[in-house]
Amino acid sequence: MPRPRRFYDVIRIGPVQVGSYYDGRGRTKHTAACTAPRCDWSVDYDGRPAAELAARTHRCNP
Repeated sequence: MPRPRRFYDVIRIGPVQVGSYYDGRGRTKHTAACTAPRCDWSVDYDGRPAAELAARTHRCNP
């Protein structure tokens, strides 16, 4: 069973949270996830700037 992700360096941009974590191979990954009700949007990136850009441009229709 995989270990749960432990996020660090978490920031909030509007309703979206961006956080970094280490994957199972020790590489750093970055996730952007919307916290608005009924919005299931989330995405993983290799680079932090890409995740932050996605957070800034995300528009949801909850």
